[in-house]
Amino acid sequence: MDALALTFSSGWASGINAYLVVLVLGLADRFGTVADIPDVLGRWDVLAVAGFLFTMEFVADKIPYIDSTWDAFSTAIRPTAGAVIGILLAGDASSLDQAVLGVVGGGTALLSHLAKAGGRLAINSSPEPVTNVVASLTEDAAVLGVVWFSLEHPQAAAAIAGVLLLVGLVLLVVLTRLVRRGWRRWKKKDPVHPTA
Repeated sequence: MDALALTFSSGWASGINAYLVVLVLGLADRFGTVADIPDVLGRWDVLAVAGFLFTMEFVADKIPYIDSTWDAFSTAIRPTAGAVIGILLAGDASSLDQAVLGVVGGGTALLSHLAKAGGRLAINSSPEPVTNVVASLTEDAAVLGVVWFSLEHPQAAAAIAGVLLLVGLVLLVVLTRLVRRGWRRWKKKDPVHPTA
C-alpha cells in the first residue's frame, strides 16, 4: 500500500472527522485483509473510544453553534490525529519517512479542518438547522468513502481527497466573502424610525 497516498487521504479525512478515520482504519485492521494498517488501531479499546467519540461528534456536528464549539475543541485534536496516523502508517520506516508522513498527515488534516470549521461558521449564519444536518451527513459520507476507498486504491483516493480539499478551501473563501458582504449590508441599513 502506498503510505504517502494513504496518509494524505486519512489526513484530509482526519481534519473532517478524526474519530471516524480511526474507526474505519481500526475495523479494517481488525476484520479486513489490509496488512499495512498498524495493529494499534484495531485494538478493542481504541475501537471503543473511537466509536464513542464518533457518536458524540455525530450528534454535536448536527446542532447549529454546538458544531462550531466542537470544531474549536477539535482544532488541536484533528491535526494531531492526522499526524499520528501518518507516523503509524510509516511503520518501521526511517525517522525521515516518519517525519514526512507526520507532516503530510497533520498538515492535510489542519487544512481540511480549517475548511470545515470555517464553512460551518458560515452555515451557522443561516437561521435554519437543515443545512447543518446535510453538511454533516455529507462530510461523514465523504470521510467514510474516501478512507474506505483508500484501503484498496490509495493513489486514486489521494487524488479525490486533494480535489475535496481544494473544493473545501475555495468554498470557504466564497462563503467568507458572502458572509462579509451580508454583514456589511446589514450594518449599513438605517434603523427603522417610527413616525409620530
